[in-house]
Amino acid sequence: MAEMTQTRGRGGSLPRTEVRASAPGLQAYRLLHIAFIVAPTIAGLDKFFHLLVNWDQYLSPQVARLLPMSPHGFMLLVGIIEIAAGLWVAIQPRTGAYVVAVWLAAIVLNLLFQGRYLDIALRDFGLMLGALALGRLSETYARGRSRLTPSTA
Repeated sequence: MAEMTQTRGRGGSLPRTEVRASAPGLQAYRLLHIAFIVAPTIAGLDKFFHLLVNWDQYLSPQVARLLPMSPHGFMLLVGIIEIAAGLWVAIQPRTGAYVVAVWLAAIVLNLLFQGRYLDIALRDFGLMLGALALGRLSETYARGRSRLTPSTA
């Protein structure tokens, strides 16, 4: 059973990909899409409330010294950026996923500079790879790029 087929649009326009709704690739895309909307948004909101953790502790002293504001003020700005990134993924997953991947790479570097929380750096590296996978899957599965067809399974 093929997962995808390509058909020509009207008048020989660009090919349109048809995807069965039960396709494993589509399911993976949907899981990653939801995850990279929810996770950055929750982490961003929690920068204001500290219900999960005191996020300020993760800021490397080397980075903090370079900032034109207090570390806490910077983490509040980070929260706004993370909320925006989650919304970006919701609206435009094909580009938003790569923005989140770059953001996660910056977080990994910050944690490596700090020399602590290396377990979290490893986790965020894995999340970065997931965001890159979402970006690649978005090229096929994001709205407007494919047309879902019912599964014939």
